[in-house]
This record gives sequence, structure tokens and C-alpha cells, in this order.
Amino acid sequence: MEELIDIYTRDRELTGKTIPREGAFLGEGEYMLYVLYLIEAPDGRLLITQRSAEKHWAAGWWEIGGGGVRAGETSEQALVREVAEEVGLNAAGHVPTPAFCYENVDLARGDNYLVDIYHLHLDFSLDDVRLLDGEAVDARLATWDEICELRDQGIFLHFKRLEQTLRAEHLL
Repeated sequence: MEELIDIYTRDRELTGKTIPREGAFLGEGEYMLYVLYLIEAPDGRLLITQRSAEKHWAAGWWEIGGGGVRAGETSEQALVREVAEEVGLNAAGHVPTPAFCYENVDLARGDNYLVDIYHLHLDFSLDDVRLLDGEAVDARLATWDEICELRDQGIFLHFKRLEQTLRAEHLL
């Protein structure tokens, strides 16, 4: 089934335009919306996943999860859906306001997007994690130092954004 996305203005207002996500080329002032999530376990470690080798971009890299907001969804609804789909955890009732937000503008590629990053504190263990086939092949709970080691190896996606989020929360 074709995934549809809503188009937003830079101020996060819906334009009324809905298009297929696949092959989307956004013009000036048009944005799609993404969510990323940090899931912190009770012991303070962060849940990270390893991308499938089938991914066309950053295959095999470690990352924090996330995905695109579908047409008709809010950022918060997409967060709950993405967490359930990608790692099998229930984030309903645990959705805070975004800890950090940013925008990307790439007019040459039509790749304009807004991103909300959420920091969730969930009571779970690694045994509770259920990975979505085709998305991730492994999961682990990692300390900040372990994540920095993966960054130093050049195999951690979204590191800069993770760091900005933790700094915005005064955790680094």
C-alpha cells in the first residue's frame, strides 16, 4: 500500500496537500515531518538498533529509531506507532513534548523535512524488544560512551542529533 504524507509549512502548519512519500520532491516552503526517539531504560542506558543490511542507506549502522509521519497523523501518534512497529514497545501514555526539533532544507533534492526527537523513559528490558523484520537486525542497551565508540567507528546514524537532544535536556 502506498504511504501518503501531509505537507507542512516551516511553521508546522498543514498546507492541505497530501502526496505519496515514495519519490516525493518538495519545493521551497514545503516540508514532510519525521519523528526520532530515544528510549531510555530504567538503568539509564539507551536502546539502539542495528539497521538491516537490506537498507539502501547506512546499512548495518547503529541508530536510534524513528520514521515518517503519515498523512492524518500527529507527531505524537507517529511516535507511538513507530515505537510499536520498530521495537515492539508500548509508548502510549508516555509521550512527552519533543526534546529537540530541527529542520532540513535541500531544495536541489526536494528533501525538506522537520524532525521531532522524543526522549522516552520506559520500564522495559532487552527481552521485551521485538524488532521489525527488514528494519533492524539487532538491538542493545548502550551507555553514552558505547554510543561514542560506535560514532568513532563511523557506524552510528543521527549521532549529532542525539547529542544535540541530550545537550538540550542538559544531560551532557
